[in-house]
Amino acid sequence: MATQNMISPGFADPVFQSQAAFRALLAALSEPGMLQGVAADIAPPEGLAAATATALLALADYETPVWLPESLRDGAAAAWLRFHCGVALVDEPARAAFAVLDGAAGEPKLSDFNPGTDQFPDRSTTVIAQVADLEGGAALNLTGPGIPGARSIAPRGLRPGFTDELRENGALYPLGVDVVLTHGDRLIGLPRSTRIGEAR
Repeated sequence: MATQNMISPGFADPVFQSQAAFRALLAALSEPGMLQGVAADIAPPEGLAAATATALLALADYETPVWLPESLRDGAAAAWLRFHCGVALVDEPARAAFAVLDGAAGEPKLSDFNPGTDQFPDRSTTVIAQVADLEGGAALNLTGPGIPGARSIAPRGLRPGFTDELRENGALYPLGVDVVLTHGDRLIGLPRSTRIGEAR
């Protein structure tokens, strides 16, 4: 009962807030690189950014297995997701419909997650990478669908080689994972169709 008592509330208005969160996520993935805010007014559990928690509240349920880092698997974040979303937590990244990464941690790699299949590319993992900030880091140049010309982002707190992983993931298109970067109550979408280059 002690764990139950420590679980913070989810959406106060589940229908309205989940729809708003879904629209923000859809905008993030349809306009890659554009900062999107989620104002769900929730108190996320320790280890989850507000944007991460809001996204999972809106998308995850008992049919969508979730992978969490070992540091979160037995704590408040896992209990919160089980309570509010009814999710099953999985140990193998490839079995996850959604995954939460520490963007600075060395493992797992994006290639460890499910890229989908030729018949069902939409059944790939959506990877939520939590970063130190969405601004102030090394600039990356984005091109591809949803981006008129080019767009630049500068997330801070991504592990060395992460941009190479994004490029390798994009080379699998139409397979590959979709990535969402989060910090605080903001997020940036990087779908598999986005091409990543170094900003000039």
